[in-house]
Amino acid sequence: MRWTSFVAIYFIIWVFSVFLVLPFEARQGTTPEEERIPGQADSAPHQFRAGRAALRVTIVATIVFALFVANYEYGWVTPQMLDLFGGTAPVE
Repeated sequence: MRWTSFVAIYFIIWVFSVFLVLPFEARQGTTPEEERIPGQADSAPHQFRAGRAALRVTIVATIVFALFVANYEYGWVTPQMLDLFGGTAPVE
């Protein structure tokens, strides 16, 4: 596989990891000394730290990508193992 394919796959894994990590990052509610903006939802995070969230996403994505590359190299899980209906069998 080309290195550009690995970069593209890492980017896709990184984007999907955002959806895994963000729910754990958000702290909901406001403290009494903070003002609420009119129309602000009660569930809106009172402080969002983009740098910290990006670091957590990068760590998760790197671990998942390392597992992907190891599986690619060693063939732990192949498409034939996941084929439940015979769709990857060669056509004769």
